[in-house]
Amino acid sequence: MTAERVLAGLDPDQRKAVTAPAGPVCILAGAGTGKTRAITHRIAYRTLSGEINARHVLAVTFTARAAAEMRARLTELGAGRVQARTFHAAALRQVRYFAPRLLEGRGMPELVESKARLVTQAAGHAGVRADRNAARDLASEIEWAKSSLVEPGEYVVAATKALREPPYEVSMVADVFAAYESLKRRQGVIDFEDMLRAAVWGIEEHADVGEQVRSQYRHFVVDEYQDVNPLQQRLLDAWLGGRDDITVVGDASQTIYSFTGATSSYLVDFPRQRREAVVIRLVRDYRSTPQVVGLANAVIKQARGTEAKLRLELVGQRPPGPQPDLKIFPDEPGEATAVAKRCRELLAAGTPASEIAVLFRTNAQSEAYEEALAEAQVPYVVRGAERFFERTEIRQAMVALRAAVRSTPGETPLVQAVVDGLSATGWSRDQPPPGGAQREQWEALAALVALAEGYARSPVIDPIGQAGAVQRDVSLSAFNDELARRAEQQHAPTVEGVTLASLHSAKGLEWDAVFLVGLADGTLPTTYAKTTEHLEEERRLLYVGVTRARQWLWLSYGQTRASGGRPRRPCRFLPQLTETRHRTFDKSTTPSSAGLRKTQQRTVIVSCRICGATLLAGADRKLGRCATCPSDLDEALYERLLQWRATTAAEQKVPAYVVFTDATIVAIAERRPSTPPELLAIAGIGPRKLGQYGEAVFALVTSSEAP
Repeated sequence: MTAERVLAGLDPDQRKAVTAPAGPVCILAGAGTGKTRAITHRIAYRTLSGEINARHVLAVTFTARAAAEMRARLTELGAGRVQARTFHAAALRQVRYFAPRLLEGRGMPELVESKARLVTQAAGHAGVRADRNAARDLASEIEWAKSSLVEPGEYVVAATKALREPPYEVSMVADVFAAYESLKRRQGVIDFEDMLRAAVWGIEEHADVGEQVRSQYRHFVVDEYQDVNPLQQRLLDAWLGGRDDITVVGDASQTIYSFTGATSSYLVDFPRQRREAVVIRLVRDYRSTPQVVGLANAVIKQARGTEAKLRLELVGQRPPGPQPDLKIFPDEPGEATAVAKRCRELLAAGTPASEIAVLFRTNAQSEAYEEALAEAQVPYVVRGAERFFERTEIRQAMVALRAAVRSTPGETPLVQAVVDGLSATGWSRDQPPPGGAQREQWEALAALVALAEGYARSPVIDPIGQAGAVQRDVSLSAFNDELARRAEQQHAPTVEGVTLASLHSAKGLEWDAVFLVGLADGTLPTTYAKTTEHLEEERRLLYVGVTRARQWLWLSYGQTRASGGRPRRPCRFLPQLTETRHRTFDKSTTPSSAGLRKTQQRTVIVSCRICGATLLAGADRKLGRCATCPSDLDEALYERLLQWRATTAAEQKVPAYVVFTDATIVAIAERRPSTPPELLAIAGIGPRKLGQYGEAVFALVTSSEAP
């Protein structure tokens, strides 16, 4: 491999990034624009041209998977000697190497990979009772503080200023934090944040260590720079030691981890703090179709705040594909059933299961889709979390509900019985707890209550037609049997299947077909997003979800969680879900001589006559079906309509579309209206056209139906 060959196949912007001179370089790379390609080719180009020595390069990223991919690509490009590691792996390597010198012969302390045990002990020392989930939330809060360079004595002020929602009062968390640090010292162990701090301390406080590290690493590349936290930036600054040969790459619109301490401020401020920095924007999207790219641009276009300063407008490079499907369903179970049906169709058409993903905001949403996919015999895998019925809190809840059967009066309504039964686990319906892990547990149990609500509202089952309808047993015992059935149905493991994942877990991944589900206000954005900054992060989360799709994208929500439940509004970040409305005049309002008075408006829901989904696109509403649902076109009638339209247009000396558009002709040929109301039900046909052309259309339909 030669330096010139490294440049082959790069687009103009990627080429600029690869050949930019030594010094600070900032690559703003949108989703699917080839950022990994740009930075690996930049490293390879500089090493193969002799500009730099591969041994002196350190490339850092955030996941072991991303680091492994970077190393593989560099090896293919002839730059296999370059070190590509995560921040933690690079720091651990250095701390271990210098430990004998820094610790004066003492061995390196043991690295604690999980804080849970120590945090639980520290909570006990601080007089705080913490179960497994509370300990996880306390550990997350301690990690945020340490990553943000906040000491125990500074935690109360820092957490309050940052609008944190810790699992306990901030003063109690500060006490646990202090006890945790003291306990680590007594036991002679360190955590991952200590390791990063030790690397910083070794370089900053020991001149010989700093000189050796900086002699070894002279050129730096940082991937996903929008996700750097203050502690990682401090380590990066220590590595640099005032030098400026650094290339950073990131996308402020994909900043979705601020709750962990990550901040895009370093990416945003990079050009301002380094006036000589070269800034290159990668906007050519090679991942997604122009239709998906267009929707992604529409979502992020309305963004506000700091990250919006570096917003990129992507330009799709792939051939055109289908428009994203925007669908509204009566309830969440109906939405899940439709998703499973469409997944099965995609599989039947040849799409590999591994190229299909169903993405949602919270892990608690997975149950409905696990159930629907299992019912449709579609294999699936859950990414980044356990399957719903395998979660510890769900298993414990099912045990509690079975035990509650003995003590629950038979006349107790099912939902109340479930709520009372869950109270034995400490769950309360009134108020979700603070803290991520505890809230996630609460939402999982709330999902069981939602299942009970749906089960109770559908007391009649009809497995073999109306004649076979039977009254369903809605007792707590019967509901427990239903939960056991669902658990058993969803239990079978699979090697390859449709991916079920939260939007956070989907970051960095991509699929041919993506379903974004549950897009209702209160879910996305979550009800816990109360500040402008939090809402903007929710918008970016949706943007990340949209940009995971290569070819086919589905966006949907159920108007209620369960049949008969409280109505929900569509996600505010998707105006397409609310702006396509059919407006009608209220009958009580009539035109006056001064002009039309302001009329009340109501939304008319137009549903697909085949699958029942709410239709949003104008062409779909006119046809009365989704574009993906099968057509029942009467070809003979269609030909008659085309001939009649051509004759009528010629007689009236107007273009054919003035009589009826092509979509209207297709809609008539599919729906075959025989009465004025049926013809008026076709979007775009009003009283005037009914009066002009109604009799002719009815005659054509009748003649088409004649034997």
